[in-house]
Amino acid sequence: MKITVDHERCEGFASCVVSAPDLFDLDDERNVAVVLEPVAADARALALEAAASCPVRAITVLDPPVVEASLPTARPVPEAASPDAVAIAVERIRQAAVTGTPCAPVRDVLPPTLAAGYAVQQVLSARAVADGRRVVGRKVGLTNPVVQRQLGVDQPDLGVLFEDMAVADGGTVGAGRLIQPRIEAEVALILGADLTGPDLTSGHLRAAVAEVVAALEIVDSRIAGWDISLVDTVADNASSGLFVLGSQRRPLDDLDLRTVRMTLREDDDEVSTGTGADCLGDPIAALAWLAAAARDLGQPLRAGDIVLSGALGPMVPVRGGATYTAELSGLGPVAVTFGAGEPA
Repeated sequence: MKITVDHERCEGFASCVVSAPDLFDLDDERNVAVVLEPVAADARALALEAAASCPVRAITVLDPPVVEASLPTARPVPEAASPDAVAIAVERIRQAAVTGTPCAPVRDVLPPTLAAGYAVQQVLSARAVADGRRVVGRKVGLTNPVVQRQLGVDQPDLGVLFEDMAVADGGTVGAGRLIQPRIEAEVALILGADLTGPDLTSGHLRAAVAEVVAALEIVDSRIAGWDISLVDTVADNASSGLFVLGSQRRPLDDLDLRTVRMTLREDDDEVSTGTGADCLGDPIAALAWLAAAARDLGQPLRAGDIVLSGALGPMVPVRGGATYTAELSGLGPVAVTFGAGEPA
């Protein structure tokens, strides 16, 4: 069983080797860590646990039937949030949304796990639906390494898109509608088929995409000062705010999304740039992550869903009175204006 590791991208590389020093033969020149053979059952478990501690994108496994089948069982069971903790977090975020006054982080009442964050998000989403809001899609957040560093997190998350979050291309967002908005440009995918099955191959994913469109996402945190950890932003619907879809729609086969170039301007000033490759390497990879995550949460993606696949460049604080225009190569422009006095 061989694991190749990119030193620059895998901060857990050293810890993998140290976690099971008797199992790894380290070749620094080739950047390769080889798990020594033979590997007894208890030693294999240690090796799998060590491998699981490394970022998945930084590891190439050359014996996938052995490792990939075992990795999930090697991971620790996440701590569950108590019903009381979920209720406190739900009410804290709900009050911030209703009053427009940001709240304290919810990580003080929740365990630091994705499961805890999604438990809160699902309660808030269910209440929104009960109040008459209609779900129209999902968003992938935190796909861009620059955005992850901006917020101090290390993996993507997902949120729910509601119909009343949509703003027309070229439209205006009124002052005071959001609490502390920031803006980023993305590739949006419109699904033409459900993504519910266990096989989410690249072919299945691409076939499910009916159209591609330029998009702006206006993120907004209910947490004061954007002082968020991963559990905070997940609980807060992945810091969702509003979104804008461009006017041009293209078939996926007309584009290589990895090479789409994005420029975002605030009025006439360039404020953010990036490419499709900055979104998990490819926006289709972001769709793959989202489809699997949504399926595992029991809320799979459906035909007609809008998918915001993630930022192509750094997000930018919003300035009241400014117009933001993103130009995505092959997809054209998309723009929105903020009313004077909109908080940043």
